[in-house]
Amino acid sequence: MSGQLITGKLVLARHGQSTWNVSNLFTGWTDVDLSTQGRIEAAAAGAQLLRENISVDIAFTSLLKRAIRTLWIMLDETDRMWIPIESSWRLNERHYGTLQGLNKAETVAKHGEDKVKEWRRSYDIPPPKLTLDDLRHPRFDSRYTGIDPTLLPSTESLKETLVRVLPFWETRIAPELRAGHNVLVVAHGNSLRAMIKMLDGIADSVITELNIPTGAPLLYNLDANLKPLSSRYLGDTAFILSAIDAVKRQTKPDGKQ
Repeated sequence: MSGQLITGKLVLARHGQSTWNVSNLFTGWTDVDLSTQGRIEAAAAGAQLLRENISVDIAFTSLLKRAIRTLWIMLDETDRMWIPIESSWRLNERHYGTLQGLNKAETVAKHGEDKVKEWRRSYDIPPPKLTLDDLRHPRFDSRYTGIDPTLLPSTESLKETLVRVLPFWETRIAPELRAGHNVLVVAHGNSLRAMIKMLDGIADSVITELNIPTGAPLLYNLDANLKPLSSRYLGDTAFILSAIDAVKRQTKPDGKQ
């Protein structure tokens, strides 16, 4: 039986629109920045925290600048830039293997819509993997120096992304919540989908259809066992529905709006 609410609040936020979102390219672990629209979305997400009077005590993000910058903008908007921030590769986006850097529409033309949709939206089927000598492999990136190379992915499914995220949840995020701290996690569509799947117990077949909007923080109230008592997106309902619809259009395999 769930315990009473004694933990801190958990806020999950997806980074704002990136420059490669605009260019319709597969991104994954490629380190691209926010677009102008993405910066506006990040500021809007911070403004929602202010409206709800939510003061976060500690923040976690990935090692990718689109998430890091979104976090900075949110904390600047809420005048909380002084709180502790921890970045981890375990919160990175799902690794898209050899698809990274490719145009989505051109990839559909080459491999077919069904195959690309399978790579993008299935739970346990990853895209083709990078070879170890491919310069896009994370082992060549200095930000991952010191991490066991065998842990660094050359591609990932959502299932494998959850396996990567889970240890960070258990060792870093969960203890902060149990200590009563309000936690902000700014990450990516798939690393957050993995976390939401874990929190809400969503079935493998259902999680593939979950779309997480940008610029819309997701607030969880948790019980003593870190089971959700409630969750909701912060912001106007019409805005949330519009943002989710925009994400749905982005996930069309041919990239068409």
